[in-house]
Amino acid sequence: MRASLIQIAVNDGESVVSRRSRVAGLVREQSGSDLVVLPELWGVGAFSYEQFETEAEPLDGPTYEAMSKAARDAGVWLHAGSVVERSGDGSLYNTALVLSPEGELAATYRKIHRFGFDQGEAVLMAAGDSLTTVALPQTVLGLATCYDLRFPELFRGLVDAGARTMVVAAGWPARRRAHWTLLNRARAVEDQSYVLACSTAGTHAGVEQAGHSLVVDPWGEVIAEAGPGEEVLTVDLDPAKVEETREQFPALKDRVLGVRRTG
Repeated sequence: MRASLIQIAVNDGESVVSRRSRVAGLVREQSGSDLVVLPELWGVGAFSYEQFETEAEPLDGPTYEAMSKAARDAGVWLHAGSVVERSGDGSLYNTALVLSPEGELAATYRKIHRFGFDQGEAVLMAAGDSLTTVALPQTVLGLATCYDLRFPELFRGLVDAGARTMVVAAGWPARRRAHWTLLNRARAVEDQSYVLACSTAGTHAGVEQAGHSLVVDPWGEVIAEAGPGEEVLTVDLDPAKVEETREQFPALKDRVLGVRRTG
């Protein structure tokens, strides 16, 4: 399975409309991939809190329309990062969209853990309450967004739901880049899954972004890593390696706490 992570530079000087068009073009260039992944809130910027209200959109809004056409043109599964979703009752959510190669909305995930410590996203957005997995022909994706990465119980839940490849869309700040690498590798090791972690580059709302998107295999080895700027990171994955790892080192079978038992 070939996956491409598009590490988008998000800067204040580029409008949301212009960036949306530019990113659609980048997605179309990945026609040789099976899966394309975009970062968190790449349109508005994860720290551009003052724009959340004005740039909020419904699930079938302009970002969906642009990404649907791009996914269809490229013939790829597209994790379109996330948007500021305005729900029917007016609440805002940080919502990830997954589109099929036909451009259809296959799944959504509303970010559960909101960042901000009683300010910013944590105040402006409502919290999601459901885990999301997406079955692709080659693997099952488990979806997480940025701050979710710090909560291993979410990823355990995704494992229980059948996930084999974790996708983390993020707008991670440069000042905590060491945590970014450490936590993505930890999630891969403890859940014996691939982790595809796509972050933004650039600087917006005065916050320098970490970049350094990465792909980690089920043994915790970083098999590909981007630099600090805008970049497309493409890697070939072997989905069978997940089951091989879990059979060779069956640690998941020894879980006791938090395991759902049936029968």
